Amino acid sequence: MAITSLTPEQAQTRLSELTVVDVRTPGEFASGHLPGALNVPLDSLDQALDALKAAAGRGPLLVVCASGARSGQACERLSALGVEVATLSGGTQAWAKGGRDVHKPGGRREIWAMDRQVRFTAGSLVLAGVVAGAFWKPALVLSGGVAAGLVYSAVSNSCAMAAMLSKLPHNRPRTGDLDAALAALKG
Repeated sequence: MAITSLTPEQAQTRLSELTVVDVRTPGEFASGHLPGALNVPLDSLDQALDALKAAAGRGPLLVVCASGARSGQACERLSALGVEVATLSGGTQAWAKGGRDVHKPGGRREIWAMDRQVRFTAGSLVLAGVVAGAFWKPALVLSGGVAAGLVYSAVSNSCAMAAMLSKLPHNRPRTGDLDAALAALKG
């Protein structure tokens, strides 16, 4: 099944007919998402498959993330299972950059986007390796390992560090939030 890509302009004109599924972590979702979006983190996609199929049976699904990379992965997985989906090109970043409405629930602390969390963690590890390497040369291996991981991440278009960071408590869905999203998808 072919995966459709919608520009923010196209998605905005069709927003009322789309079921928007945001596959970012709950923390990222809380920091701002498309109006009416439901949060189903990428690592919960298999758990949500029946609900996503039900929603797709009622109308088009638009899968979004921060930049379009994770939503592309989600669309590939869903499309392979026979679910008709579209992705938002450029993700919520492109959506917001165009001055479109971004919903930010009140009372929740803003969580950094996953790519920012990865950059911070990778940079911190490299810096720690370089500083420690000034005193103990074998510590430089840490910096080299992080660099190798970043190169592999770019080549494979996957990110083990993001997968690990998504397991941190501030990036995990509260059970009620995911259950509510699945219930809404099932209609």
